[in-house]
Amino acid sequence: MAIRIHNPTSPGQRGKVAAVFEELSKVAPEKSLLSLVKKSAGRNNRGVITVRHRGGGSKRKLRIIDFNRDKVDIAGKVASIEYDPNRSARIALIHYVDGEKRYILAPVGLAIGDIIRAGKEVEFQPGNALPLSSIPVGTSVHNVELEPGKGGQLVHSAGSAAQITNKEGSYVLLRLPSGELRKFDRRCWATVGQISNVDHKNIRLGKAGCNRWLGLRPSVRGSAMTPRDHPHGGGEGRAPRGMPPKTPLGKPALGHKTRRWQRSNKMIVRRRK
Repeated sequence: MAIRIHNPTSPGQRGKVAAVFEELSKVAPEKSLLSLVKKSAGRNNRGVITVRHRGGGSKRKLRIIDFNRDKVDIAGKVASIEYDPNRSARIALIHYVDGEKRYILAPVGLAIGDIIRAGKEVEFQPGNALPLSSIPVGTSVHNVELEPGKGGQLVHSAGSAAQITNKEGSYVLLRLPSGELRKFDRRCWATVGQISNVDHKNIRLGKAGCNRWLGLRPSVRGSAMTPRDHPHGGGEGRAPRGMPPKTPLGKPALGHKTRRWQRSNKMIVRRRK
């Protein structure tokens, strides 16, 4: 993937850095793998806003992605590389020899016409899925399972990859994109390669309207609100907070740990911080 810097023909174009979609196939998405998405605009079942700054945005349909990769020892051919409005990565449409079609996350180096497989003894090439026990140390992987048979839950975003650093008994040690070192069961599956669209991190939207197309509404500073709307509000002119920073609901905003105890804490060898 490449990026394109726009000429400053307007204030919105001046700082804009956009993606070049030359690697995508000029085909319509597979209708059998599309699903409707109902927008909630950050509201719960009572209509109360529980997640701020969401709403609007362009209409989109969900692409059903195969995170399980359970077509074991069945060859599939890459029919197209497509854009997915619901994620930063590109997706690949796979035509399997038994006639089934599925979308997978497209790794770097996967091209139209390539053959991919999932199995315990397949080749170590981008797009192939294997158990962690079958992948050599030093290999970059994505779409990693947390529990055997549950389907890939980690390393889904554009340009990301985890690296296998060691194997210890019934566990495999991975360095995740966040820098965290974590142990995984040897039976967990992962897909070989780094996820495509590596230059996604270099994209600059250029104007506020692009955020609205993505379904993101404006964020107002707490110090610009009234005291009834935010703990930082009120005062004549610019006033200091007078307290540790807080959210609109009065909870600590900086340095406060929000992660609850997890059963998988024992699997973390080194935290990301």
